[in-house]
Amino acid sequence: MGAKGSGGHNKKPDSVKARIGNPGGRKLASADVVSLPVAVSMIPEAHRPLGKAGSELWDRVWSSCYAWLKPTTDAETVLLVCESVDERQQLRHRVLSDPDAWRERKALRELEKQIYSALGDLGMNPVDRSRIGLSEVKESEFVKLNQKIAQRRNAATS
Repeated sequence: MGAKGSGGHNKKPDSVKARIGNPGGRKLASADVVSLPVAVSMIPEAHRPLGKAGSELWDRVWSSCYAWLKPTTDAETVLLVCESVDERQQLRHRVLSDPDAWRERKALRELEKQIYSALGDLGMNPVDRSRIGLSEVKESEFVKLNQKIAQRRNAATS
């Protein structure tokens, strides 16, 4: 698997590296900031029926990942994840109602791993977003402080 910090599954996100000051001086993916477009007002319709949990995930994925997902090509992948979430909800209900359902419990854990992996493939966690070259753009506290000072100076001179 590799040692700690080897860049495998335990890789530090670029946002954490930037926050600690990037002591190695490596070029970070977040240095090339991608400007994300304004939020999409229309969420595409699922072409197969979804349950409550799947519909909620469908809306969340399209409203938060609109910048890099395309409804024409990525809808099927998102739909499969949403259907898996619906299946997870039904399986979880079965496991909670029957304490002897060890096979279903094992299937539930496997399904949860698949969902987590698929959500990562869609860029729904910070590490995977940085791998696909997207990072959250945040203003530094220093910039905010300077803006506040400038506003007070402008108000004082007026």
